[in-house]
Amino acid sequence: MPLMMSEEAFENDESDYQTLPRARVNQKQRGLGWFILGGWKIVCCSCCEWLAHICRRKKELKARTVWLGCPEKCEEKYPRNAIKNQKYNVFTFVPGVLYQQFKFFLNLYFLVVACSQFVPALKIGYLYTYWGPLSFVLAVTMVREAVDEVRRYRRDKEMNSMLYGKLTVRGKVQVKSSDIQVGDLIIVEKNQRIPADMIFLRTSEKSGSCFIRTDQLDGETDWKLKVAVACTQRLPALGDLFSISAYVYAQKPQLDIHSFDGNFTREDCEPAIHESLSIENTLWASTVVASGTVIGVVIYTGKETRSVLNTSHAKNKVKTPHPHLCFICMTSPC
Repeated sequence: MPLMMSEEAFENDESDYQTLPRARVNQKQRGLGWFILGGWKIVCCSCCEWLAHICRRKKELKARTVWLGCPEKCEEKYPRNAIKNQKYNVFTFVPGVLYQQFKFFLNLYFLVVACSQFVPALKIGYLYTYWGPLSFVLAVTMVREAVDEVRRYRRDKEMNSMLYGKLTVRGKVQVKSSDIQVGDLIIVEKNQRIPADMIFLRTSEKSGSCFIRTDQLDGETDWKLKVAVACTQRLPALGDLFSISAYVYAQKPQLDIHSFDGNFTREDCEPAIHESLSIENTLWASTVVASGTVIGVVIYTGKETRSVLNTSHAKNKVKTPHPHLCFICMTSPC
């Protein structure tokens, strides 16, 4: 009996070996069919996502030590303080607009239908009934996007060209907003917009504080009280900011506009002076000075400012062409 069981076992094993190659062939066929019927899309999308992730990989944001009035002492290279809201350039305008239109399935569907009319076996009706409405919608979209791009360019140019007072060892000089660097000492007058994220050092107000309007930052129209660093506010003259050895330690750029952690240190005296910094000592970019004149040291510029980090770029407005093409499916040869 044990012998018979073992023979059956061997017989079963032999049949398994005979069917195994066929199973492998079927598995390969299924794999090839899966790839042809749609698997290639998954593979391509995965590769594109990986490449896009590599290309979009952002520089790691870090905390920083900023010396007052000494941009050259910065340990790293920080972004330019330039505002750029344009979505395209001369080379990417047409491809970019077309991509924004046809990345949606419905728009892409009507494009494929229109292209199919060049095939005689699939042709239904006249070409202009397909390409006329589609071309019209694309032309209107491109004109609208071009006008919006020009407006954005002009606004950015105006903001980047605004002049501010910058304190140097030789006195006050005028500097464009786009040329402001981390570590610069910037003077902002009343009703003037703050060009970059700064630590509030001095004010013309005797109270050592000022009010700012934050409507462009958080959408609120109220005023917020800001307090200057006590050590620098007590200095007898404005030029004394260059006679001391002091720096600000600032946390890495954050999204939260309602909090800040940092320290102010003056090390040229005994003992060294240390002051904790909070949100009350900050002057965020895009806010407006509502009282007095303020002087601050720049700690974040450009795309690292709170206002830019919290900006969600508007998506392209898509005008779907299908209302103009809905008659395509009903068109029949005459």
